[in-house]
Amino acid sequence: MTVKRLPSGKYQVQINWYDNSGKRHFKKKSFDLKGEATKWEIEMLSRKQENILGTNGDIPFPEYFYQWYELYKESNVTERTQKTYMSAYKALKDYLGDIPTEKMDRRLYRQFIKKYGATHSKATVSKFNSLYHACVKDAIYDGDIKRDWIRGVDLVFNRQNTRQIEYLSIKDMQRLTEYLTSSLNPHFPSKYMILTSLFTGARLGEIQGLHWENINFKYHTIEINHAWNSEQNQDKPTKSQSSNRVIRVNQFLLDYLKGLQEVQNGQYEHVFVSQYGTIPTSRAVNKVLTTALKDLAINRQGFHFHSLRHTHVAYLLANHVDLYVIAKRLGHSDITITSRVYSYLIDEYRVKADDQIEGILDGLWGQVQNVGVN
Repeated sequence: MTVKRLPSGKYQVQINWYDNSGKRHFKKKSFDLKGEATKWEIEMLSRKQENILGTNGDIPFPEYFYQWYELYKESNVTERTQKTYMSAYKALKDYLGDIPTEKMDRRLYRQFIKKYGATHSKATVSKFNSLYHACVKDAIYDGDIKRDWIRGVDLVFNRQNTRQIEYLSIKDMQRLTEYLTSSLNPHFPSKYMILTSLFTGARLGEIQGLHWENINFKYHTIEINHAWNSEQNQDKPTKSQSSNRVIRVNQFLLDYLKGLQEVQNGQYEHVFVSQYGTIPTSRAVNKVLTTALKDLAINRQGFHFHSLRHTHVAYLLANHVDLYVIAKRLGHSDITITSRVYSYLIDEYRVKADDQIEGILDGLWGQVQNVGVN
């Protein structure tokens, strides 16, 4: 396999191999740049040596997706994300069966989305679609399919199964903060964890895994570079590389964390440790949160610890913080993830902004009329 210069000026690479039945297969791909062609050639040679080359789409798409996940994703994602990939794979198996990858097109994929989305939420359909699209784009690069038959396909979802994001109003957020700070107990740190989530938007696992060395009291920052595995009672990598981040925090939160540190007096490496030497579980923290909301007569059906993250985002949006800044603060790899997850919130605040703009323009028209009269 060598890079060949075509009369058109493009660079072409061709590879051939034999499958387990002895059948010979060919694959060729053209590139505008020689460097891109060489890179693809090296990758194909490596895959050929490992005997993991596809057969130009002969594999059923569900199985192709699974093999793609094993090759490109499995070693770099968390256990929770692995379960998401497996659920996405099962959906393909249930609805597409053995349709070969090379036979897939926009019509077939649209039919799949229509059937699957009829009984599933927008968040689930959107997430699975993004995973399938990543697979298809790699398949195009690998030369197994020719067209991107997912790009531009409208998503179908069940609106009744689509939950709106639960979050607290600014008033209720203030009430919860007062409740927590007036009843903090350093020997049972669940309320400290709830407070930290409200003011950082960090995930529960990230908060559970915080070490004192991650908190910089001088520069008002909290560094997140690992999370907590409750099943194995040990630290683990964060959800993704983009989840490793430094969050700016206010003095209000730092004062309470400083008080907690003084009580521990260097006894623990982790920040949130109970008097029994254990880090509160998700169940324990959510129980404290539920009790707090009940005591405050705040009725939010389905509100749980992760909803504190949504509340943090809602508060930032209400105060006109840029979406890009919010995405970085949350640890999202790019702004599209933030836009997808918080589309409901963003639309809600966009309506408020539109009303504000309309009022401003009405004011301008009033000034013009006054000038005309004078």
